[in-house]
Amino acid sequence: MKIVADPRLEAWEIDGIVTQQVQEEAIIGKEIAEIKLDLEGHEIAIKITHKSPIKRVGRITGYLSNIESFNDAKQAECRDRVSHGRL
Repeated sequence: MKIVADPRLEAWEIDGIVTQQVQEEAIIGKEIAEIKLDLEGHEIAIKITHKSPIKRVGRITGYLSNIESFNDAKQAECRDRVSHGRL
């Protein structure tokens, strides 16, 4: 998890807020990717970005399939592929 905090905040304040937010998000089943803490006057603005489960899909001879369902050899082939950029 990435934490971006206003430099005027104390370490104990940051730790307390982060711990509380992680616990609250865990209750609703979400995982935090980034927490941003900004000091706005006498208040701390908290911005949370959640992790998003991204699935890769392979296209083989016109059929789409989740990469997780590939056998070990096909998964190794996907990991070894080299991207050459778009033309």
